[in-house]
Amino acid sequence: RIGSASSLSSAIINTRLQELVRLFKERTEKVKEKLIDSDVTSDDESPVASPAAAAVPAPGGELEGDKPLGDDHYCEMLCCTFKHRPWLEHLKSFQLPSSIDPLTNLMYVLWLFFVVMAWNWNCWLIPVRWAFPYQTPANIHYWLLVDYLCDLIYLLDILIFQTRLQFVQGGDIITDKKAMKENYLRSQRFKMDVLCLLPLDFFYFKVGVNPLLRFPRCLKYLAFFEFNNRLEAILTKAYIYRVIRTTAYLLYSLHVNSCLYYWASAYEGLGSTSWVYDGEGNSYIRCYYWAVKTLITIGGLPDPKTLFEIVFQLLNYFTGVFAFSVMIGQMRDVVGAATAGQTYYRSCMDSTIKYMNFYRIPRAVQNRVKTWYEYTWHSQGMLDESELLVQLPDKMRLDIAIDVNYNIVSKVALFQGCDRQMIFDMLKRLRSVVYLPNDYVCKKGEIGREMYIIQAGQVQVLGGPDGKSVLVTLKAGSVFGEISLLAAGGGNRRTANVVAHGFANLFILEKKDLNEILVHYPESQKLLRKKAKKMLRSNNKPKDEKGGPGDALVIPPRADTPKLFRATLAATGRKGGKGPLGRLRWRLRELQELQA
Repeated sequence: RIGSASSLSSAIINTRLQELVRLFKERTEKVKEKLIDSDVTSDDESPVASPAAAAVPAPGGELEGDKPLGDDHYCEMLCCTFKHRPWLEHLKSFQLPSSIDPLTNLMYVLWLFFVVMAWNWNCWLIPVRWAFPYQTPANIHYWLLVDYLCDLIYLLDILIFQTRLQFVQGGDIITDKKAMKENYLRSQRFKMDVLCLLPLDFFYFKVGVNPLLRFPRCLKYLAFFEFNNRLEAILTKAYIYRVIRTTAYLLYSLHVNSCLYYWASAYEGLGSTSWVYDGEGNSYIRCYYWAVKTLITIGGLPDPKTLFEIVFQLLNYFTGVFAFSVMIGQMRDVVGAATAGQTYYRSCMDSTIKYMNFYRIPRAVQNRVKTWYEYTWHSQGMLDESELLVQLPDKMRLDIAIDVNYNIVSKVALFQGCDRQMIFDMLKRLRSVVYLPNDYVCKKGEIGREMYIIQAGQVQVLGGPDGKSVLVTLKAGSVFGEISLLAAGGGNRRTANVVAHGFANLFILEKKDLNEILVHYPESQKLLRKKAKKMLRSNNKPKDEKGGPGDALVIPPRADTPKLFRATLAATGRKGGKGPLGRLRWRLRELQELQA
């Protein structure tokens, strides 16, 4: 038995040694190949363990290969390997920033959403719990749980978020913790926030749980208006949110009126008169229906009987007319602001059509003008992009121009090597123009005063004997007409017709704008003129100097007959000679006929 055990262990050792030798040989070959050929990449994977070594059990009874790596496993209670930290670990490692930018921080906007939700709970539910019998001793603990959760949100807003908000003082953005806290404590916002959290709930022990004691919680309206401003700043279609908000105003006014109507009915006695709520059906829905008919002044309501009912109904009518007119006016303003661009587009188009009809412009031209208006509006949402940017500071206009146009302009060969700031100044002078299908961008022979950069669409360069053959088609990102910006002495005439193939949106840089810019950049001006002259010489070089294969003629033209020889031939013909000169004359005539 001892001999068999020793032979088995020696066999296992030999197997492992052979495996290690094989692995070392493979590794040596890979290193040798890498040294000989530098293009061979090394194997980044870790060497595979031998099967014998991988099968050795650990002292705990598990295989070593089955143990999860410590870097991947973050939870000892679960029998799985995490490639990412669990959400609880992320939550523990999360830290609030020391200062918050209220204008751009999306986390702050999200927090304001929760604050506004708590504020809406108080504004909508306090009147309902006060007027309707929905708050009972059986469910009072649920109402109080949500109430104090909203109070906790109010308190966290005061202690954590409002004391970290950045502010501007003397043109500087203040991020110091002590200064931000002092600024908040001195603000009107802090006074309203403290007033919102007045602990009137202690009176519950004396008068019971009365929801009206929580009415100060509704005074946190500043957070609601701030949330509206921040949300509208990040929405692409803010007018939709404005319409929803205005509709919510109307619904809330009806909601409060329905609560007041139920309270008045309960004060007079449910079902005591024909005017009050009779106590049948869903109380809130019935009272809300009455509030809608009253505020919108539809009519058809029962006549009030008592003095209290008459006064209440008069106040409802006056309030309804005022509130409804305000809501309609606000809705009109919201819709008008949302469609201001469309209204401007329609007014411009109508004025243009009226002008063309007054001067009896041909119908074909009018149709092209209408097509231009429609395509320009639908493609870029405006008729003139410069109108939007004219109100922005010069630095912001430059930033927008760099993001939109720099990638295209920087690829123009004429501007390679120029001053970077000169190109930035040039970007602000670019003008966007839309061309319709078959519109001539430029014509052959005209004076070139612009350079064109294709933003979208295609243009075709026409040439040939008839001037209608397509020489080349230029697509988005292509540039043409750049030599005309710097050419002088008659060299700036267009050499071909350029026609828009379909709708084309082009950027135009005028020559006078470039000259105004180059005054401040003399080195770039010298470089541009040198490049322009070189490009002009290459364009004006005769074709026969290039030595192309198509320049050689298969049958070279015949040289003209010398004048003296022709005179001799003519004299021989008049004499009627039939000698060598006569035969030569006949041969020459035959060649002329053959050539003809």
